Amino acid sequence: QVQPVESGGGLVQPGDSLRLSCAASGRTSSIYVMGWFRQAPGKEREFVAAISRIGLNIYYADSVKGRFSISRDNAKNAVYLQMNSLKPEDTAVYCCAAAGGSAWDPNNPHIYDYWGQGAQVTVSS
Repeated sequence: QVQPVESGGGLVQPGDSLRLSCAASGRTSSIYVMGWFRQAPGKEREFVAAISRIGLNIYYADSVKGRFSISRDNAKNAVYLQMNSLKPEDTAVYCCAAAGGSAWDPNNPHIYDYWGQGAQVTVSS
């Protein structure tokens, strides 16, 4: 079992930056892909970004490309999401997910075996 736990959410103004962290515990050696998804009120869950085990593969949703950056520290079993130039439409609950398989299909939620509880990010003036 792997348990991802997110931290770093909060309320910020448009144009601000925020960094989300996700620390995974348990059988972390089995994790290949770690990703971030988000869900806004009344909307479906949306892929944000993902990174493979040693960072050779990284993929972003078009909506965040150029503004968000994902990184990973395997020594700490952690993945980070640096969010810059935040917009009100980035407001959502952000969830960290971990995939134990070897498939690189990062925006497919079905490859992820473990999910965190989520961290609220609110962008408002």
